[in-house]
Amino acid sequence: MNLRHIEPIARPLVRAYARATRGMTLGVRGLVTDAENRVLLVRHTYMPDWYMPGGGVEWGESAEAAMARELVEEAGVRLTARPELVSMHNNHRSHRGDHVLVYRATAWEACKATSRGEIEAVEWFAPESLPDDVSGGTRRRLEEVFRGAEVSPDW
Repeated sequence: MNLRHIEPIARPLVRAYARATRGMTLGVRGLVTDAENRVLLVRHTYMPDWYMPGGGVEWGESAEAAMARELVEEAGVRLTARPELVSMHNNHRSHRGDHVLVYRATAWEACKATSRGEIEAVEWFAPESLPDDVSGGTRRRLEEVFRGAEVSPDW
């Protein structure tokens, strides 16, 4: 069964659980670039659109450690130097109390992705040639970094 069929049912339940058990949530997204200045994006099996790889920071985990973990899991990217914190955003439209940190990673090496069934595709895109179905938050963050758009406090 394709996880995209389950996602519309499961996501509200997961969010309701998070709201009930956590006062604030924190997520990370990785802006990974290669030698050609292309951006790494992922497509999940459970939701449409392209996103920067990332996910939630687990209890007792630093944001940088979460970023490193998510990059290996989702994209097969192992950091070889600390990523740079680029921006912080509230994601209150999706979940009141949610925040997202964007890290830029330029020093990395390829490794085997460890996620099983979560990622449908991993691709590199030139910032000026993004696919039409890039998520809104991802598109806005890339415009802030590559086109000098004003950084929004909102995701």
